[in-house]
Amino acid sequence: MTDEIEQLLKNLKLGRMRSIYDEQLRAAEKQQVSYSEFVAALLRAQWHHRQESALEWRIQRAGLPERWSLETFPYGRQPGVKRKQIQGLAELDFVAKHENLVFIGPTGIGKTGLACGLLLKALQNGLRCQFIRAQDLFDEMYASLADRSTRKLINHLARLDVLLIDEFGYLNLKPEQSNTFFKLMEERYHRHSTIVTTNLDYGEWHNFLGNKSMVEALLSRLRHYCHTVRIDGPSLREPQT
Repeated sequence: MTDEIEQLLKNLKLGRMRSIYDEQLRAAEKQQVSYSEFVAALLRAQWHHRQESALEWRIQRAGLPERWSLETFPYGRQPGVKRKQIQGLAELDFVAKHENLVFIGPTGIGKTGLACGLLLKALQNGLRCQFIRAQDLFDEMYASLADRSTRKLINHLARLDVLLIDEFGYLNLKPEQSNTFFKLMEERYHRHSTIVTTNLDYGEWHNFLGNKSMVEALLSRLRHYCHTVRIDGPSLREPQT
């Protein structure tokens, strides 16, 4: 690589092309490829690098706790999960149709892993996504009431293509938090998809959300366009012998 080419690649921020230029040049000379093939190989490598960097940025911004993937989920150890059903959801048709997805079942059965695997699929498809634990969500909602930033918080969360709320239930909430959550779900209703993981069946939601009529209105919206996946199986956190 000449000094001029190196400087131009540096100025244009084409770091991937700069790092592989000499290797690709030697391979091109050895294989006697055309100039266009040589340039295409450089551009292709730079494009893939940018795509990978953009995905990494989206994953970090989404707050995924782990890089769980649907391909590595231990289906053999969890008979309560239907692989075909999960593979169907992985096509993301429910996202395209602005439908919701609720995983219901006891702790440790793989709800979060499956939900995160689907969120990762959505991120790989360039969608705006966020993972948030229910406790953190309600804490943010309560804090927003103090500094009057509730509208800003709702606007941000309402625009996401996919919002994953993890560990929903068994929380001590104030009425203001429940009301704010209702507003959020009302604005996401049939506009964007929400994924929820919870230990509680729908009939128990009023125990922590309070106001029964509000909870019924919430569930009416949430479940109108919704896939409910109930998992009844062994805990995946048990020590393996």
